Amino acid sequence: MCAIAVAIGAVSTVAAYVLLNLIHFFTNLFFFQTFSFENRSPADNTLGLLVIIVPVIGGLIVGLIARFGSDKIRGHGIPEAIESILFGKSRMSPKVAVLKPLSSGIVIGSGGPFGAEGPIIMTGGAIGSLIAQHFPVSAAERKTLLVAGATAGMTAVFSTPVAAVLLAVELLLFEWRPRSLLPVIVACAVAAFCRPLLLEPGPLFPMATQPVGLASFVICIVAGLLSGMLAAGMSAALYRVEDWFHKLPVHWMWWPAIGALVVGIGGWLQPRALGVGYDVISDLLHNNLTLSVALSLLVVKAVIWVIALASGTSGGVLAPLLMLGAGLGTVISSLVPGTDAALWPLVCMAAVLAGVLGAPLTAAVFALGLTGDFNALLPLLLATGVSYGFTIMVMRRSIMTEKIARRGLHVYREYSIDPQERSFVGDVMTAEAMTIDASLTLGEAAQLYFGASQAHRAFPVINRKHVLLGTMDRSVLEEGMRTRGADSTVAVLFDHVTPEMALRTETCQTVGRRMARRHLERLPVVEDHRSRVLVGIVSRSDLVKPSYTVYEEEHVREKLMGK
Repeated sequence: MCAIAVAIGAVSTVAAYVLLNLIHFFTNLFFFQTFSFENRSPADNTLGLLVIIVPVIGGLIVGLIARFGSDKIRGHGIPEAIESILFGKSRMSPKVAVLKPLSSGIVIGSGGPFGAEGPIIMTGGAIGSLIAQHFPVSAAERKTLLVAGATAGMTAVFSTPVAAVLLAVELLLFEWRPRSLLPVIVACAVAAFCRPLLLEPGPLFPMATQPVGLASFVICIVAGLLSGMLAAGMSAALYRVEDWFHKLPVHWMWWPAIGALVVGIGGWLQPRALGVGYDVISDLLHNNLTLSVALSLLVVKAVIWVIALASGTSGGVLAPLLMLGAGLGTVISSLVPGTDAALWPLVCMAAVLAGVLGAPLTAAVFALGLTGDFNALLPLLLATGVSYGFTIMVMRRSIMTEKIARRGLHVYREYSIDPQERSFVGDVMTAEAMTIDASLTLGEAAQLYFGASQAHRAFPVINRKHVLLGTMDRSVLEEGMRTRGADSTVAVLFDHVTPEMALRTETCQTVGRRMARRHLERLPVVEDHRSRVLVGIVSRSDLVKPSYTVYEEEHVREKLMGK
């Protein structure tokens, strides 16, 4: 798995390089009518009113690609990756690997107010899935390699390998196991080492704030709350506008062009709202914009981002949210003079990201990776935690899982230890099991155990030394009577048969999975595999018992000490 992850990390880095150059190419083509890969801002165009038409052209093209290519390219990438992981056995098609970066390059290059992170996560995930499909791996292992590709792509774009690993843990893997974590770490490390060969090394927005004191504690809490409110408001607005698009009397293929018309108008009013906007984020973090300019820019960016993303076009959410959060921080900086003015844009951009993604650790470490500013670690940790806490209290689902839920699929995001994993069969089994003596005839067994007073569906069969021979149910009995006759002994049916059994020292999870795989409702429990002395029986209903303990731990309030 780790060896495959090395290849996935390298290929995903190349894919990130291709995606970024596609964005540069289409930006030059749409706004400057040149064939070039130079990194230019769409705000420098001289098109005048014609700039309104440019995003519409991009929206039309992407609508056609989605309609006749693959509708999987619609959206911002991360929910689609989660859906493939949880409900598609992590299988992604070659079309997605090709069309997602192409469509995202067209949308962003024509002025779409998006980042490259969502598309590269989807593209890298598709690369990981496609490579995994050429190896004899399980669906769970393929999931790991899909996530390895997704996070390696994110690492290559942002140079944030640790944040990418945390993104895998908090959003994509849905487990914390060595078999899944190690390949992801390897892929992200490979991408981080390969990145300087293709892209500029170092943090994307290098900066250094001043160390904070106790006075910043309250400001961090306020910044976290305001960021959580902004995150919740943006998420609600996005899906409200999406509902409006669903009411339009036209095919969804035309929606990206309709949304792009608003993008074009916004770009005419505020050119710097177009495109990825990394230059704007840098200016906000370094306090290079006046408050009035920042506010007007961010209002336009928020409106066109919500409408464009709700239209079902292709683009990412991280960069716009970073910009909006940094704008909120600029406002806070103006209200709290005497503190480092660059700190609060950084803190708020991470806190908004934490509220939207539902991933506070990813957001805090992501901000560190983007800036290299470790003086901001404590404010980042507190603000992202407050924002996350606020959003989970007021929002049923995050922006990432709401789209999946609207398709009738449920995503459970909380990690906890499976109660069956920490309980043993010996704790839940029935020790006094009703057994069938192997020396009985089949006719006697039928009369005593399978008549009108039958107590159980199946019974362990033992000899006089209490050694397990097998399990008898009505189907086994009837087959034996048909082939051997009622006068044959029960023991004859189990000659040369290795019985299905469990050990009292096995976990309930292990035995439960074995029973599910073999379609069994109960298993005899033996002392050990060698002696096979019967000590009890465990049924599917017994395996539910650990859940009762969890219920008590979670919901039963204990008395106060001393009362």
